[in-house]
Amino acid sequence: MGGGHDHHAHAAGGHGHAPASFDRAFAVGIALNLGFVAVEAGYGFAANSLALLADAGHNLSDVLGLVLAWAAAWAGRQRPTARYTYGFRRASILASLTNAVLLLVAVGVIASQAVDRLANPRPVETGTMMIVAGIGIVINAVTAWFFFSGRKSDLNIRGAYLHMAADAAVSAGVVLAGLAMALTGMLWIDPAVSLVVAAVITIGTWGLLGGSVALALDAVPAHIDRAAVEAWLASLPGVAAVHDVHIWAMSTTEVAMTAHLVRPDAGLDDAFLHAACETLDHRFGIGHATLQIEAGAACELAPAGCV
Repeated sequence: MGGGHDHHAHAAGGHGHAPASFDRAFAVGIALNLGFVAVEAGYGFAANSLALLADAGHNLSDVLGLVLAWAAAWAGRQRPTARYTYGFRRASILASLTNAVLLLVAVGVIASQAVDRLANPRPVETGTMMIVAGIGIVINAVTAWFFFSGRKSDLNIRGAYLHMAADAAVSAGVVLAGLAMALTGMLWIDPAVSLVVAAVITIGTWGLLGGSVALALDAVPAHIDRAAVEAWLASLPGVAAVHDVHIWAMSTTEVAMTAHLVRPDAGLDDAFLHAACETLDHRFGIGHATLQIEAGAACELAPAGCV
């Protein structure tokens, strides 16, 4: 089996899949939310509001989520080592998966407490409840805005964004619950709103969880059209067949690929390899491609299903 390979380094003006730095956003977001958690929990106990306490608990899990996402973003920028030859880019995938799980755990806690409060309603100081939750809307919305620009290109940043956006929604729900109770005196509204909020968070988190699990299992990233990539490789000059194609995420922003190209009598051609990898990066967003050239001899990895 004759062969050669090439992996392409990013050129300026290309896709540039290295994660953008959101260090300032993480630092400010963590500081704001830690302070708010302390305030909200204190007033939640004082006002006897389950909605406020549930929101404070959810905010605390989000602070942990922000810390994990920030640590993963930092780790992804570190250089490879002799043992970790891809560096620590995959930490961003683990962080997004952990954040999804944390959100679902928080939902479980909120729902269980809400069910208990439905069975045993208690009086709530609605004025305090609405004021504190209103402050929460502002803090969480501002923090979510910090991550808005990266929510589509980086699953790790999307996890941070969803945490903060969900918190803003929770706080809005708490304000509405407080207003409804102040107008009607119906105590069951507080836990009922908590259950609605829990359902909303679950729906918003499901996509993050599914995407994170897929990347953790080395699935082809959702934005990559594998069939189109294979068809393009097969159309390259001198390529008679393409097999053993693998496309996976090295991180939440970077994609790698390996493939065998059968080029009978073509020999090794560095210009061909460089041009192919350049196009894979700019056209398909695959920034780390390794291509093996074969003269046509039988390859044990050629049959479909071989890994």
